[in-house]
Parts: sequence; structure tokens; C-alpha cells
Amino acid sequence: MDEEINIKELKNIVRKFCDDRDWDKFHNAKDLAIGVATEASELLEHFRFKSESEIADLFKNQDKLSKISEEIADVFYFLLRLCQKYNIDLSKSLLDKIKKNETKYSVEKFKGSNRKYNEE
Repeated sequence: MDEEINIKELKNIVRKFCDDRDWDKFHNAKDLAIGVATEASELLEHFRFKSESEIADLFKNQDKLSKISEEIADVFYFLLRLCQKYNIDLSKSLLDKIKKNETKYSVEKFKGSNRKYNEE
């Protein structure tokens, strides 16, 4: 479906879902950001203390993959809602950040490296 639906449509789906439930009053920036962090933590729980081979096995197990996908969707939901409520262009934000990171992390200096830009 990634090729069939765009970010604007997803934001509208999230907006309608929340409007239908009168949740606007609960969705301020702070609480939505907390939602992102909470759901990201729940996603992380699936991988905590797992080896690379155990993680690979998670993605082969349909039940576990489904649970991981649900947590990813929860993170995405809160990000979309935050962007929808506060008129943040998610696509532009991502592209702008990648452009900044291209400067911070030049291919010549960082290809094959996981060090931070300010580490020598």
C-alpha cells in the first residue's frame, strides 16, 4: 500500500479517526510526543537482549512480525497526528534533514562508519 497512499491521505485518515472520537482535546504536542516515545519503547522491547540471529527469526515469524508491525504503526500514528495537528510537512522535514545530514555525514568521511559527525 505504500505506493498507493500518500502522507496527506494518511494524515486525513488519522484526523478523521481522532475527530470522530473527540480526541483533539487530549492531543497536544507534549502528549503526542510522549505517545511517540512510549510506542517507540514498546517497539524496542521486541529486540531487547536479542542477538542478530534471534532478531532475524522474529521477522520470519508471522505472529511476531505482526506485533512488530503494530508497534511501528503506533509510532507512525503519533508522528502523523503530531504533524497533522501542527501543520508540519513530514515529507519536507525528512528531506530537509537528509540534506543537512549529507553535509554532516559526507560519503567520503563516513562511508562504512557508524561514528557521530563530531567524533574523530
